[in-house]
Amino acid sequence: AILRAVSPRQGGSVAEALYQGRILRAAPHIVALGGGTGLSTLLRGIKSYTANLTAVVTVMDSGGSSGRLRMGLDVLPPGDVRNCLLALAADEARMARFMQYRFRSGEGLIGHSLGNILLAGMEQAVGGFDRAVEEASHFLSVRGKVVPTTLDRTDLVAELADGRRVVGEAEIAATPVPIRRLGLTQPARAYPVAVEAISRADLILLGPGSLYTSIISNLLVAGIADAIVQSPAEKIIIMNLMTEPGETGGFTASDHLKALSEHVNLRRFHTVVVNTALPPAEILARYRDEGSEPVVDDLRGVKAFGMRVVRAPLLEIVEIEGKRTVKHDPQKLARVLAREARVLRRSWTRWFSG
Repeated sequence: AILRAVSPRQGGSVAEALYQGRILRAAPHIVALGGGTGLSTLLRGIKSYTANLTAVVTVMDSGGSSGRLRMGLDVLPPGDVRNCLLALAADEARMARFMQYRFRSGEGLIGHSLGNILLAGMEQAVGGFDRAVEEASHFLSVRGKVVPTTLDRTDLVAELADGRRVVGEAEIAATPVPIRRLGLTQPARAYPVAVEAISRADLILLGPGSLYTSIISNLLVAGIADAIVQSPAEKIIIMNLMTEPGETGGFTASDHLKALSEHVNLRRFHTVVVNTALPPAEILARYRDEGSEPVVDDLRGVKAFGMRVVRAPLLEIVEIEGKRTVKHDPQKLARVLAREARVLRRSWTRWFSG
């Protein structure tokens, strides 16, 4: 109710000046870690509650346009960063028309997104991926910051349940065999700006996103998990909606937490947010045919690692490349976080009490 009352959609220039210039800039510092569509979805909603937002993004993608640019130009994979920049852009809809455009012709260009090409070119032009992201943030008028977890070149490597060793994010994600252990081909050091943001955060959000390739991949970077544990920030985990074949096939909510606990001390986290809604029957049937199921909520007692469990209906159905897809509703998720995160609740109460 508070947010609706002061949103610039409701009140013209005075309300907009108050909302943007004072309230959001005085709001808590939030750090969200992840990758893929999960992180950009979260950012799209939570940016309405603070201007002090840092997205810490995995940069180990090995497939699609990002993987091709990485191999061909020796740049960091830009795809996940591109999606986060757009999610935080002042005019996402307009900029997405261009940044998400994929070439349909041209030797070597087919399948590449314009945004990926732009970020790769900027990395070469300015001499660093971090500087390229900073420049892109300026012309997209990004609210908050987007930073890579690391600037080091490395790949994910998975030891599978059948004993095989698979290298590469895309290759791991495509493997239908459960993951026994995940690591890096080369050690990677945390980007100092990411560590500083985590250390200064009031609220740290982990997830949603592919458990191993988008979330744990960040925790494998030296310095990230330690910074999270040592930060005095309130810490919240956002549980995934659906399992993923191979990567988390058959995983319950507690299985997700158990896997995370092998890489970060979950006893330092305060809350886990779990979805309670189910997709429509016909969409659920298609997901099941593809080997995916809703994540079963079995978080009772010790299985929750001492965290408070917040349950709410959080999913929406969106059309992606002609397919109806289950995603977190960014606005519903943001509202739950604003209500349940103590630092956000105190911030809004301070502005509007009395």
